[in-house]
Amino acid sequence: MLKIFNTLTKTKEQFIPQVDKKVSMYVCGPTVYNYIHIGNARSISAFDTVRRYLEYRGYQVQYVSNFTDIDDKIIAAAKQQQLKPLVLAQQYITAYQQDVAQLNIEPATANPRATENMTAIIEFITDLIAKDMAYESAGDVYYRARKFANYGQLSGQNIDDLEHGASQHINAQETARKQDPIDFALWKKAKTGEIAWNSPWGAGRPGWHIECSVMATKYLGATIDIHAGGEDLVFPHHENEIAQSEVQTGQKFVNYWMHNGFVTIGADNEKMSKSLGNFVTVHELLQEVDHQVLRFFLSSTQYRRPLQYSMANLQTAQDNLKRLQTAWKNLLFRQDEIEQASFDPIVEQELQNIEQQFIQHMDDDFNVQNALSDLFEIVHLLNNYSNRKNVNQQNIQQLATKFSQLVQIFGVELTAVSNLDAQIEELIKKRDRARAAKNFTLSDQLRDQLQAMDIILEDTPQGTRWHKK
Repeated sequence: MLKIFNTLTKTKEQFIPQVDKKVSMYVCGPTVYNYIHIGNARSISAFDTVRRYLEYRGYQVQYVSNFTDIDDKIIAAAKQQQLKPLVLAQQYITAYQQDVAQLNIEPATANPRATENMTAIIEFITDLIAKDMAYESAGDVYYRARKFANYGQLSGQNIDDLEHGASQHINAQETARKQDPIDFALWKKAKTGEIAWNSPWGAGRPGWHIECSVMATKYLGATIDIHAGGEDLVFPHHENEIAQSEVQTGQKFVNYWMHNGFVTIGADNEKMSKSLGNFVTVHELLQEVDHQVLRFFLSSTQYRRPLQYSMANLQTAQDNLKRLQTAWKNLLFRQDEIEQASFDPIVEQELQNIEQQFIQHMDDDFNVQNALSDLFEIVHLLNNYSNRKNVNQQNIQQLATKFSQLVQIFGVELTAVSNLDAQIEELIKKRDRARAAKNFTLSDQLRDQLQAMDIILEDTPQGTRWHKK
């Protein structure tokens, strides 16, 4: 029984989708004014792992993640780089797509953009005004947050505390335009020379919160099974989405709210963020770290827990990934043997038992740490079976299929033998023949050639195995 920790209720709840075996899932995407950093990638990777596990469990997932392609930050960055805002946004959307492809993120069902949904945004705001939940003021439009009965429920905020906090963070001009300090912008009047869209309230652009309400309900319906994002989005972004959406549709907006923990950095475990200037971009890191290692690092901590970024932790991820890949290669090394043992039902049962443990752990709010322990139990099973004198191809096929299936949940692909691998295998065969013929000079030359390629050889009773340094 799958349980998910719901931020709204602060409890783990049994997951029951609205439609059996179908899941609607909305994950807040990036504001595209720079490359994504590791903190952004953590959210992307964590919920890709959630999606992959849901699919493994037989759910059909409709997965929507947006691009915020117009925003104050985009306008400021475009001005600094002397580009048009939408040109800059497109550059970073392309960069985002390239980066997440390397992280093996499954493509979303849809990646809607704010600028492509401007008509729907204006209609949504118009409806809120008609319901007296929003008002126009000097070209801006604001939402009457205090009129929404459950405002603050998601984040556990008190309305009076929100009023005090809001009064500390808005300037006198904005205060004058608002009827209440906690009201938030649905539409912003354009400044002179800024990019703008025509609306009933004059030229301007949408506020940040409204776009996700519009795109989530447009692409997934009035009520969504899962809405996810970083924990920094709980307030005000997701709080405001609830207020807007539930008034506009008259229905509950989201059944399960999921929020991932921060990526931290440094001795003080400081939150990684662009505003603090302590971030590392995925684009830069992929020049130094193998993409599979980075993805495995991002996927190997339960999504609600903080993730400590350090080179030591990346090295641990690399070492653990190597254990997975070595077990896989050891198994494939035995798959073409002609002389076979009988099928071993005990191996099959052990594999099934470990898989059930894996499911129990992942069903507990996607507890990937415990699930990875189960995966390494399978590694032990693979290695033990690979070391047998004789093996059975049906056992090997079962082990290989299940191992690959479970590893893929974490975004890791165990690929077939590459052209380079085939060259290495051929050199090893030549070395084995040279050793059998007692041509030790040639054997040593071939060994040195393989070592120069960073190949480590292991001579075993079942033959020579290899792995890369």
